[in-house]
Amino acid sequence: MSLMTLLTNDSLCKRPLTRLGVTLSPMRIPQDAMPISVLVALVNGWGTTPRREAGESGLPLPDGGSIAAGMALALPGEAFEERRLRRLADALYPVFATDEPDLRATQLTSLLSRFDIRPAVVATAGSLEEVWEVSDIEALSAAAVVTLRGQLLEPGPDRLGTCAGARCGDVYVDASPAGHRRFCSLICQNRARVAAFRRRRHAAKSVASQSMKA
Repeated sequence: MSLMTLLTNDSLCKRPLTRLGVTLSPMRIPQDAMPISVLVALVNGWGTTPRREAGESGLPLPDGGSIAAGMALALPGEAFEERRLRRLADALYPVFATDEPDLRATQLTSLLSRFDIRPAVVATAGSLEEVWEVSDIEALSAAAVVTLRGQLLEPGPDRLGTCAGARCGDVYVDASPAGHRRFCSLICQNRARVAAFRRRRHAAKSVASQSMKA
């Protein structure tokens, strides 16, 4: 099944919004409710793997207000509780961690189902607008998943990744023209270059030392 087919699965439109057997009133989420930069900050700041790789597992979590401030949608304060942000970050991380488009499509479709997110169309000022419906308790999750879905479809699934730097598990979205990004930041990229240079220099010295002994 293709990426487009999985991410526009019509079966998602036919499920009622329920929680513990109770039908819930849907909340409408616009396409741009969460900027992609906020989504990346959420995964890196609250995700188990990025924090562990950075040696930050025992440190306090960031203030959820930073995520709330970056949203284009006002949500209640409980949406930004630590436990909710950690759960969401860990749910999103695997989509960045794989480099297989088919697996990314499957993971994203699973998230749409897990959080009961379904597409809808509304009339706005005489035109039609695509939105997403979800129970209000999962509005933040829906905003993140809808943003990630848009990123997978355009510019494409190959623009997500996790940092190749040592002791870093941060995620990134590659916006470079060539699409060859491998690091989450210039800091990690420069560290990797310095480490590679030192390895080459050490190897060259070892070869020279062996030649002198021969």
